[in-house]
Amino acid sequence: MINKNKRIAIIGAGPGGLTLARILQQAGFNPVVFEGETSATQREQGGTLDLTEDMGQKALRAAGLFDQFKAICRYEGEALKVMNKSADVLYEDCSNENAEQTTSRPEIDRKVLRQMLLDSVNQEAIKWGHKLLYATPLENGQHKLHFENGATETVDLVVGADGAFSKLRPLVSKETAEYSGVSMVEINILDAKNQFPDIVEMNGLGSVFALDDYKGMLAQMNGDGKIRVYLSFKAPKEWLHNNGINYENLKEAKQELLKLFEDWSPELKKYIHYANGAIFPRRIYMLPVGHKWTHKKGVTLLGDAAHLMSPFAGAGANLAMLDASELALSITTHDNIDEAVYNYELKMFEYAAEIASETKRNMDLFFEINAAEKLTELMKTHYVE
Repeated sequence: MINKNKRIAIIGAGPGGLTLARILQQAGFNPVVFEGETSATQREQGGTLDLTEDMGQKALRAAGLFDQFKAICRYEGEALKVMNKSADVLYEDCSNENAEQTTSRPEIDRKVLRQMLLDSVNQEAIKWGHKLLYATPLENGQHKLHFENGATETVDLVVGADGAFSKLRPLVSKETAEYSGVSMVEINILDAKNQFPDIVEMNGLGSVFALDDYKGMLAQMNGDGKIRVYLSFKAPKEWLHNNGINYENLKEAKQELLKLFEDWSPELKKYIHYANGAIFPRRIYMLPVGHKWTHKKGVTLLGDAAHLMSPFAGAGANLAMLDASELALSITTHDNIDEAVYNYELKMFEYAAEIASETKRNMDLFFEINAAEKLTELMKTHYVE
């Protein structure tokens, strides 16, 4: 195919960018992945992901990595409890805690998934320490890429897999990521299985959504024995940094956080009492639901760069990987790369808009009155056969 001679650049070595590189390489293409981080271990990769059959798993099948995924994923991580602030369990699904392998929504830690993808691609194709500053459109759809380290590259197609604040998005869209109205304070219970077996017993092997008072404790067991907890609040944008919490001092921060959940169950407040790792304040950003753009030759987006949404449907990594597989399939089955990208975008706009709409509804529900009861009804109505 003539496309194999095209120079394709992928900006970002996350799940989406690496999935795209893997599938293209399998088809005989030679894409180059440019990543701003200096190595795969430069920063914490985040929590656990549940990869769905119709998105993340579909992409891994296209990448020829599904069997590897099955060998390392955690089916027991699908377990879920919904509670109110009194720690009453309103909904529980632990059907997979001791089950044999299924293909529904098994969990995998982000760092494990990323390493599996990294190991699957040609290492020479990954350019670490290349943080993109901007891209300049040239003639015939080419773009000149300008990196912080002074390097430049001219490519036939540049794919933005560079996240919420994409440097490539301005080439195709005037939209920017906006604050969603929700903030989180991430706390971590390290080595929970050995140090705090009581919280592990309450939490279970999967996730807990404790919701009440327009706030939440969203906890997830990770494969390394850590429980990662997202204390979640409907709050003004500046609240995270004017609430008096000193995130650098764990002891002081925990005391202030406990005040925010003063009348919550002592069992739930153990998530805060037992926190013994770093604290990360996080604002949740999103693009408008149904974000799309007019096709521009030589550039496209995938994942959060294309359709940033809140995490309240667990769709971020799943969508990024699905985007990558759809784009790769389109490129490898069209002789005209511009037509391939255009067809991918049309398809992506449609399915991403549906999921973004669902995610927005979920986010609003999590911070309504009687949220735990409403989420329980949703789970029973839509997710239980």
